[in-house]
Amino acid sequence: MSTDTLLSAATRVIPSVEYRRERWRNGLGWTREILRVPDTGEWQVRLSVAEIEQDAAFSAFPGIERELVLLRGQGLRLRFADGAVHTLLPPHDRVRFAGEAEIHGELVDGLTHDFNLMWRRDALEAELLHRPLVGSMFFFTEPAVAWAIHLLAGQAQFDGDTDLPPMDAGDTAWLAAGPRKRFALRGGGELLAIRLSAR
Repeated sequence: MSTDTLLSAATRVIPSVEYRRERWRNGLGWTREILRVPDTGEWQVRLSVAEIEQDAAFSAFPGIERELVLLRGQGLRLRFADGAVHTLLPPHDRVRFAGEAEIHGELVDGLTHDFNLMWRRDALEAELLHRPLVGSMFFFTEPAVAWAIHLLAGQAQFDGDTDLPPMDAGDTAWLAAGPRKRFALRGGGELLAIRLSAR
């Protein structure tokens, strides 16, 4: 599948109640998968929320870039094998790192929920933005550009003839690549906006 075809997976809103929740292989937490593209076979981009219950090593993902954003909890300390340490603190601290990195996660004070963006670095480029939503915000899709919008707080609705349902906190919208199109998201709250483009 070409990257252009990959990014044109159908535009839709994914309610948080539809996220697929599964236990980690090591049993030390849960993952709620929001989206994987493509949905079958080897994915090129994956969005999920990790529920970390106790200190644990991170799984390795060769060839993958990752970005974590703290959604809930008092914090998560990442200890890298090279000696680097990065602590994600509330409200929405974030860190980007290579999927190959050897990392041990330590909870600062109890359970955390962490937004997890992963993408295949040889096929895609990704930019994650954290923004307030006040009034309207515009997103432009193109033949090799798609967007994923995760609503952190508040409520939102796409204007126009998109036929997309309203979004509540925790929901995610996927805006597919294709002919240049403007999406107007109106509401109040806070969001993560991820721009994905083909290399």
